[in-house]
Amino acid sequence: MEEEKNSKDDIFFEEVIKKTKTGITFPKNLREELFEDDKDVFFRMIVPKEKNKIILEIVSEEQAKVLAEKTRAAKPKTSVSIQKEKISSPKKSATLSPNWGEYFVYDFESKEKIKPILESAFYKFTETPMNLEDAMGRVKYALVSFLSSIKTENSKLYFSIVKFLIDIIEKFDQPNILDWIFEKIIPNIESKFLYELALLELVEISLRIKRYEKAEVYIFYVLKNIDEYPASERYNIMNTFKQLIKKVKHVERSQKIDVLLKEKLLEYGESAIDDIDYKLQIIEMLEDLNYIEMAYNMAKKLQLTLPPESMKIEEVRKLVRRLHTAPITEQKDLI
Repeated sequence: MEEEKNSKDDIFFEEVIKKTKTGITFPKNLREELFEDDKDVFFRMIVPKEKNKIILEIVSEEQAKVLAEKTRAAKPKTSVSIQKEKISSPKKSATLSPNWGEYFVYDFESKEKIKPILESAFYKFTETPMNLEDAMGRVKYALVSFLSSIKTENSKLYFSIVKFLIDIIEKFDQPNILDWIFEKIIPNIESKFLYELALLELVEISLRIKRYEKAEVYIFYVLKNIDEYPASERYNIMNTFKQLIKKVKHVERSQKIDVLLKEKLLEYGESAIDDIDYKLQIIEMLEDLNYIEMAYNMAKKLQLTLPPESMKIEEVRKLVRRLHTAPITEQKDLI
């Protein structure tokens, strides 16, 4: 009893916690007591043979380095090294190979480390019969094993894997991977720019493989991202619109996609009261999408509001004349 009393007296904090799918989280009040937000914290983790407890001992950074070296030196071939050995085993296809230049648009620190893992996943997709679970397991391993504390680095890694999986979808006819990308990768991209680019990639591939209902969802989120820009960031707003229009203007698209695009372009065209260049860009985007009558009406309205001495009057007149003579036909290939 005395021993139990002493051990209770030695306890600074006690609480029952539960492991979730994402792991174990320190209770907030304990984090506030023990850790400073701007400092790295290192732990020595020990699990006894009985596997009935996990011991975490706080150590300094120097101690962590020494312990890590000792542990590494003492270990036989670990499960991670076995995993890497397993990852490099699939036979290469004579006809299909990864397109690294397409995947790695932006450089990041762990690029060379994930490359062999993605390569092994790629060749798993080429096998007959295809072992989808094994192939995707390798992709998941690449996703979680090389994350860093730098958000932009992680976003570049995520974006590269999005590009890789889009190639897989097209080469191996795996449209169900679209949902997996949208649910498991896209929400984790913390760079607004790369989040947007990843969604645009999903728009493009879903239209190419005629999954219009998927494209509608992705376009909705691109437009939502546009709305989140401050009004002062017109360059970013216009750039995103242009990238989106480029993805959709030469392919079949659904009626719902047309409605989404027309309504949003009209909304931004009407809001650009004092910016003629902004309005002209919106009108040209409507023209790109074959919304000729709508573009003509907006251009004519703009022309009537400009004073004769405006430097833009001749440019607007040319645009009005071009739209006036263009055939008034909506996009023909609507679904």
